[in-house]
Amino acid sequence: MELTYLRTFCAVADNGSYTRAAEVLGYAQSSVTAQIAKLEELYGAVLLERSGRGMIPTFAGSNLLPYARQMLALSAEAKGIISGGDQGALNIGAIETLAAYYLPHRLHRYREQYPGMQLRVQPGSEEDIIAAVKDKSVHFGLIFDVPYSSGGLVTLQLREEPLYVVTHPEHPLAAETAVTPEQLEGEALVLTENTCTYRKQLMHVLRESGVTASVDMEFGNLEGIKQAVKHRWGMAFLPRYAVEEELRTGALTGIPLSGQLEPFYIQLIYRREQRLSPVFTEFIAHMQQQPV
Repeated sequence: MELTYLRTFCAVADNGSYTRAAEVLGYAQSSVTAQIAKLEELYGAVLLERSGRGMIPTFAGSNLLPYARQMLALSAEAKGIISGGDQGALNIGAIETLAAYYLPHRLHRYREQYPGMQLRVQPGSEEDIIAAVKDKSVHFGLIFDVPYSSGGLVTLQLREEPLYVVTHPEHPLAAETAVTPEQLEGEALVLTENTCTYRKQLMHVLRESGVTASVDMEFGNLEGIKQAVKHRWGMAFLPRYAVEEELRTGALTGIPLSGQLEPFYIQLIYRREQRLSPVFTEFIAHMQQQPV
């Protein structure tokens, strides 16, 4: 029963409200409220509190959350092994761009092969995803960075991905075959949050070239960035996979940035000690499949 309460607790923390958690879990809201109350009684602490953003974990709740995710993941893994390996839950941590543009069709094909598997994608920053893999909150992590290495983790480079300066098709630089850092001097930039790995890469190249970045807007959402560029509010710096559709239709233009850019890779990470059941091995194979 405690696992049920922990699953409900995670759903409220993820969705920010009892109402949305109830919808996701298929419970009545009163049942969600009652389960959280029982969990708080069990642990002797208040785990959730109301804020301007909805329900958020308290200090005690924040400490419990990674353990709750780990217990749920281990329970699902055990069920999958006992049931023959083709049922259970698969928890994946992924940065927002990969969760939106790389994972969906691969997960769809995987789900067709293993309909008994419950798939859960946990978005976050690269730092959060690596921590979640290490503390067993997720089985696999997807990151986008220069080659990553850690003694306790296996890293698979799925593919190298170019980074583009993204502009409106009528921008003066749109006709260039490459853009130098100096050409970005004074240009309004619309970028991701400052924890983003490829934003850090851009800032490094600009600093090394003596260029002062003019960051006019920041978005945590890629669609917001693309809409801003379409409205000519500035230019962006994004991986190709995030703008493939817009480049194909001509809605946006992508131009390589010259300079000392290290190659970036989509990378799959998991714990070296993790037992790779057949469904896990097949998941890795699906992530390694390249588009036709």
